[in-house]
Amino acid sequence: MAKQNLTVRLDKEIIRKARMLAAERGSSISELVSRTIDEMVSKAESYDRARDRALRLLEQGFHMGKARRVSRSELHERR
Repeated sequence: MAKQNLTVRLDKEIIRKARMLAAERGSSISELVSRTIDEMVSKAESYDRARDRALRLLEQGFHMGKARRVSRSELHERR
């Protein structure tokens, strides 16, 4: 996948802590940020797929056995 540079402005204290964190992990700040954003995007895409699948299932409805399907008005019929 082609890479492209991105400029990000952060507080100096955050940059200092990020350098320390990256060093502890044997990484660079750039790699740390890249990996974090990649994980966030992957989770968002995964959530979107799951939501779309759930909505399709809800639209189809669920068959709850052999009983005939009853309309809403029949269910709430007053006697």
